[in-house]
Amino acid sequence: MPIFQLVLVALIQGITEFLPVSSSGHLILLPGLTGLEDQGQVIDVAVHVGTLAAVVIYFWRDVRMGLAGLPRALSGRLDTPGARLAMGLVVATIPTVLFGAALHFSGFSDSLRSITVIGWTMLGFGLLLYWADQKGTEVKQVDDWGLRDALMMGLWQMLALIPGTSRSGITITGARQLGYSREEGARIAMLMSIPTILASGILLGTEVALDADTALLRDAGIAAALAMVSALAALSLMMRLLRSVSFTPYVIYRVILGLILLTIAYGS
Repeated sequence: MPIFQLVLVALIQGITEFLPVSSSGHLILLPGLTGLEDQGQVIDVAVHVGTLAAVVIYFWRDVRMGLAGLPRALSGRLDTPGARLAMGLVVATIPTVLFGAALHFSGFSDSLRSITVIGWTMLGFGLLLYWADQKGTEVKQVDDWGLRDALMMGLWQMLALIPGTSRSGITITGARQLGYSREEGARIAMLMSIPTILASGILLGTEVALDADTALLRDAGIAAALAMVSALAALSLMMRLLRSVSFTPYVIYRVILGLILLTIAYGS
């Protein structure tokens, strides 16, 4: 793959994975709007691994606490913050894994990869994020994240399998609707991305591992590293901005892009 396209794919994935603007939607649009060859599943897996590494590094304190509490959570003892966090992440991931497996093995996921679908989801879920952000209260912290809220946010996250929805955007929407502050909601949403990205990476990685050649694996390594660096930068910037800025700028971007895509889709 040309190095220019490799860098472009990695930057798009890294920057948009944790912003509420849909990384998968942008990656699907890239070949469709530029005429570039589709990057393929190996590169998709690689850039997702890069963004997974970024969120683990950025939230390492929370990740370490969750890992330490996982054995207690699996034994049913939710008596520590780490155990409650670990069990919450498990519960929140289950709906996405089940729905994702159903879409993948039914082949229905391929029919959703269209400009029309992405246009509508960009527009609709962008406006929903704006509504939740403006109307949502700020009465809950991460320590208040129990199994009920984890399940509710897991059901919201499940919708992110529709291209253009945005995994971070829809989970933040759910968090704001449940009463979490912008920063705390984003923090939970980012932590929820770890098992979700890991599950999708294992699924896709298993399918492509046997077909990958040396040159492709080299490209994948470059893409993963670039995606990790750009994701760390984007994640750090967004978390700092949330202390003083709402999600409205991202909503405006989504609405404009959605309208452009729908104009292209229905005008062709």
